Amino acid sequence: MSGLAGVALLSATAGALLAMSFASTPLMQRELSPEQASVFSKGDRISKNNSLQLPELTRPVNILVLGLKVLTTDVQNPPANLKKLRYQALVNSFDGLTDTMLLLRFNPEAKKLVALSIPRDTRTQVPGYGITKINEANVDGGPALSAKATSGLLGGVGVDRYVSINVQGVQALVDALGGVTVFVPKDMKYVDESQHLYVNLKAGQQHLNGDQVLQLLRFRHDEYGDIGRIQRQQMLMRALMEQALNPATLARLPQILSVVQSHIDTNLSVEELVALVGFAAKTNRSQVQMLMVPGSFSQPHEYNGISYWLPSARRIQTMMAQHFNFGTVSEGEALANSVRVVIQDSTRQINAAQAVANRLKQSGYGNVSVSAPNREPLNVTRIVAQQGDLKSAEAVRQSLGFGEVRIESTGDLDSDITIQVGQDWGQSKKQSTN
Repeated sequence: MSGLAGVALLSATAGALLAMSFASTPLMQRELSPEQASVFSKGDRISKNNSLQLPELTRPVNILVLGLKVLTTDVQNPPANLKKLRYQALVNSFDGLTDTMLLLRFNPEAKKLVALSIPRDTRTQVPGYGITKINEANVDGGPALSAKATSGLLGGVGVDRYVSINVQGVQALVDALGGVTVFVPKDMKYVDESQHLYVNLKAGQQHLNGDQVLQLLRFRHDEYGDIGRIQRQQMLMRALMEQALNPATLARLPQILSVVQSHIDTNLSVEELVALVGFAAKTNRSQVQMLMVPGSFSQPHEYNGISYWLPSARRIQTMMAQHFNFGTVSEGEALANSVRVVIQDSTRQINAAQAVANRLKQSGYGNVSVSAPNREPLNVTRIVAQQGDLKSAEAVRQSLGFGEVRIESTGDLDSDITIQVGQDWGQSKKQSTN
C-alpha cells in the first residue's frame, strides 16, 4: 500500500471515529461500583486526540483481557430461547469463569508490546475468597476482582483498563477480519455432544474462519491441557497481528466494532481503544513479546486431587522487572552451563538437532538436550526465550551464528531456551565448512 493511500485510509478512520463520543465508554456492558472503578483509575489519561490524526498513547499501559466461554449451565437464568435445549449452549454473557487471561503492556516509550498469558488454573490469592484458581475471580467479583487477583499474583503491578470478550466475539472478530492463516500443530479431533462442540482440524498451514479458530482455541485434549492451549493462543495472536493489523484494518475499525460490540465489555473509551490498536499496528513484529506466568504443574497427590498451575514467585519477579518495568531484580550474568536449552528439529534432516546441540556444547552450554521434532516447517531457526530471558536467548544466537530470537512461550515448557531448527542451519553448516 502506498504512503498516500495509507494516509487517506487513516484520515478516513479518524473522521469516522471523531463522530463517536471519545469521552464515553460505549462498549461497556456492565456497571462498576465506585470502589470497583477505582481499581482501574490509578493514573492519568492513557491517550490523547491529535486533531484529525488518530489518537495516540501518552504512557505505558497495562490492559487485562478476560476471555470467557459461558454455557447455559453457568448462569442462573439463561435466555428463554436457550432454556429448552438439551445441550449446554453458549450464552452471550460475561459472568462465568474466565477461560483465558492476558495482561497486555503497550509501551510507547520502548515501542514494545508484551502479552503475558495467565493460566486459568493458576493457584493464587483472590481477595476475599482465599487461595483458589485465578479464573474464579471473575465469577466472584467481575473484572475488578480479576484485576486485583492478577495484580497480587504479579507482585502488585497496576492494571489500567480491562477488556472482556466471549468466544462468540472471537468468532465474529475473526470472520470480520476475513479469517487468519495459521499453522495447526497436529490433527485435532474431539466431540462433546453435551456442548455441541465438534473439533476437526488437520495439521498444517491453513486459513481458518471464525468457527475453526474456536475449534483451535477450545481444544485442550492433549498432554499439556490448558498450557498447550495457551501456546496455540500465542501462535494465533502473532498470526493475527502480522496479518490483520494494518492501515486497511484500522480504516474498517468502526464497522468491525459494530459487529463485535455486543460480545465485548470494556472500560476503554473509543479514543483509548483506537490509540491501542494504532500503536499495535505500528509496532515492529520483533518488538512483540509473548510470555506466560512461569510455574509448574501440581502433582496428582497434592491439593486433594485438584489440578493447579503453581506460579514461581522468583521467576515472576524477574519477568515483571524485565518486561513490565515493575520492581527490581539483581541481574547477574547467566552462566551458559545453567541455561536449560532444548532443541527441536523442523528440517527433517538426519542429525540436524544433534549437530546444533554439539555446537552449543562446544561453546560452553552444558544443559542441552534434544526433544521431539517441531512439526512446523521453518526456513529460519527460532530461538525461543521460553521464560522471557532475552539476554540468554541473544547469547545463544551469537554462539550459533544464525536464527532469530523470539520472546514467547511456544517452546518446551521445561526449557529456558528452545531452539526450533530451520533450514538456515544447513546454510550455516556449509559456510562453516568452506
